[in-house]
Amino acid sequence: MTAPRPPAGFERTDHETVFPDVKTTLNLFGIHMRRVPGTWSYPTHEHPQYEINYLLEGRQTMTVNGVAYAQQPGDLLLLKPGESHDSRSGDGAPFTYFCLHFDLDDRLFLALLNRLEQVLFPADGAVAAKVAPALRRMMELAGAAEAGSIAGRLRLQSCVFELFAQLWEALSAESAHLSPPEDGKVSMAHAIAGRLQALASQHFHHGQAGESHYGIERIADEIGISASHASRTFREVYGVSPRAYWSELVLHEAKQLLADPKHTVQTIAAILGYRDIAHFSRQFKRWTGLAPRDYRRLTGGRPDGLPDQSPK
Repeated sequence: MTAPRPPAGFERTDHETVFPDVKTTLNLFGIHMRRVPGTWSYPTHEHPQYEINYLLEGRQTMTVNGVAYAQQPGDLLLLKPGESHDSRSGDGAPFTYFCLHFDLDDRLFLALLNRLEQVLFPADGAVAAKVAPALRRMMELAGAAEAGSIAGRLRLQSCVFELFAQLWEALSAESAHLSPPEDGKVSMAHAIAGRLQALASQHFHHGQAGESHYGIERIADEIGISASHASRTFREVYGVSPRAYWSELVLHEAKQLLADPKHTVQTIAAILGYRDIAHFSRQFKRWTGLAPRDYRRLTGGRPDGLPDQSPK
């Protein structure tokens, strides 16, 4: 069989460098820098994204899954999806922090994040020092006049990818002693996550996304494994159970819907597949500590769940 002829006008080269294909989906949520008074606090909550919290001034105490972390200037906190946390001043004085929530579909990067047990990275450590320049650059871009323009958003995304590159290098060195899960497990866990996301999206449009519909048994059957093996594998890679991940998807959608004032709480309950508004309200309060109406009033309808601090 002869090799295919090159197209007309194509000349052979003596050297060629082939770069890898890049296909990555990045979602950024609730990027903000905020100075708060010493009396400020935020109640216990969780969300389906990763969070980077970087302290600029003052002292902050953040409690993550029941463990209190004393954060000082330059310290970085890295939270995984589904981890409950609250925050307050560490010494009763004002403090300033920068916060970023993100989703990224790079399975190796996520596998590394989920293997980490460390939450607080001190300012004088390798991780915080490595990513600090990219974080500072992000703050400059977020505060620039062109931040809302297409060019501004693209520059911000470029800076975030540089942040992730620095974070990958620093965390890889920090976690060299950890045993990575087998590549097959990572692929399987991401296949399960993809099916859960597709299932949630489908059910949101048909009002069937209540917690009882998360369907791990059906997904496991499609993959050809037992439901228990699917759950163990998923938890090993993602750090949470498929059911908890499903709940995070529903909670995220609920917050997005609550951010739109045209939807009543009753309508949102129906969209999400709950049998009545009372059932939805109880579940939402269990997740966030707030009833849906209280959450909407506290956040001013912000989908990132942050308190509305606009002038009244």
